[in-house]
Amino acid sequence: MITLYTWGTPNGHKISIALEELALPYDVRPIDITKGDQQTPDFLQLNPNGKIPVITDDEGPGGKPITLSESGAILLYLAGKTGRLMPQDLRERLEVMQWLMFQMGSVGPMLGQAHHFMRFAPDLIPYAMERYSKEAQRIYGVLESRLAGRTWLAGQDYSIADIATFPWIARHDWQGIDLKRFPSVQRWYDTIRARPAVERGMSIP
Repeated sequence: MITLYTWGTPNGHKISIALEELALPYDVRPIDITKGDQQTPDFLQLNPNGKIPVITDDEGPGGKPITLSESGAILLYLAGKTGRLMPQDLRERLEVMQWLMFQMGSVGPMLGQAHHFMRFAPDLIPYAMERYSKEAQRIYGVLESRLAGRTWLAGQDYSIADIATFPWIARHDWQGIDLKRFPSVQRWYDTIRARPAVERGMSIP
């Protein structure tokens, strides 16, 4: 059985969406990051970095339990465990990994900063707000260019690259982004949002 330690953030939603898409049985353990649950001794035993999500799998590699943190690593593990959401063709696999890394290195960190300075910072800092607003616009431009004439971010099918990116785009309003300015991203977003497993995953916890 898989146990998911998570909260209602884009990084947490990546994993709940993947688990729903893969129809893997799992238990949810909410970690309320607004109350500091991620810094408790018990949670730090699972992830010394004090971040969600984390999974434990009683039936890990070789049938032995495994604990994993870092959402990208968890997505790669779940895809490998099931043989789904990741192409078999090597070129397409590398393409998916490339766009997964783009999410981890650019989409998440930069849009996360936009969330912080435009929505949560106790004081308005015009320089930071302008910096991350511009970076958000740039990232959406990259995604628009990539998705023009394509159904999915990488490969021929829906993959963990799409799953990793979607929850961040789902908060476009927090980033001051009007999706109408990015029609290819809008089409891709609407297609994924309509998937029943995505709707279920986005509601967890």
